[in-house]
Amino acid sequence: MEGAKHLGIALGPEHISCFQTYYQELVSWNQKFNLTTITGYEEVQVRHFLDSLSCLLALEPPWGPTIDIGTGPGFPGLPVKIVRPELKLTLLEAIGKKARFLEHITQKLGLEGVEILQGRAEEFGKKAAYREGFQVGLARALAPLPTLVEYALPFLRLGGLLIAHKGTKVEEEVRGAQKALHILGGRLREVRDLRAFGLGGIHSLVLIEKVMPTPPNYPRRPGIPAKHPLL
Repeated sequence: MEGAKHLGIALGPEHISCFQTYYQELVSWNQKFNLTTITGYEEVQVRHFLDSLSCLLALEPPWGPTIDIGTGPGFPGLPVKIVRPELKLTLLEAIGKKARFLEHITQKLGLEGVEILQGRAEEFGKKAAYREGFQVGLARALAPLPTLVEYALPFLRLGGLLIAHKGTKVEEEVRGAQKALHILGGRLREVRDLRAFGLGGIHSLVLIEKVMPTPPNYPRRPGIPAKHPLL
């Protein structure tokens, strides 16, 4: 995790130990449950852990309640939680085997203040307990931006921030998301170029502010945002 220094993050022995355990458990579970296609040691350090920690370039303390939408085996939320244990984090994952891994790894690492939800963003985004309940939304490798903002913005309170990891097609995705942002109450704050940091598949952080309430009929029912994005 030497690359964390380039992100301005100082990792102590306790962090290194957590990341090592995380890697070992991820690889072990992956043999049976196929959680990720990225399993090589160096690849995981860069394309999972460091990519995830790049969120901290856009987050300023104090951090409000944070939701990681479509987290898979915990990215980017859990690496951020390891480094910032005071963060109140909710992990949302639709696939049962990945949700079970999240339960296992948070217990294994002794992480407190982590809630794990199994289900779809379209469903939980309608629930009163979670709608507009978060200051920060995180999303990585989940969906194209027009679909992603429909998943994420209902969770954010006014003034909240969505941090989306994006690759080489970021400009195209941002252009395509303008209608969705207008409808759903979002506004593009910044596209932050990360290429200088030498991260894996991540080239940019797209930062979107919640500036207006999301209309109550969004998100639409499960599957519709992906099949019929607001273009």
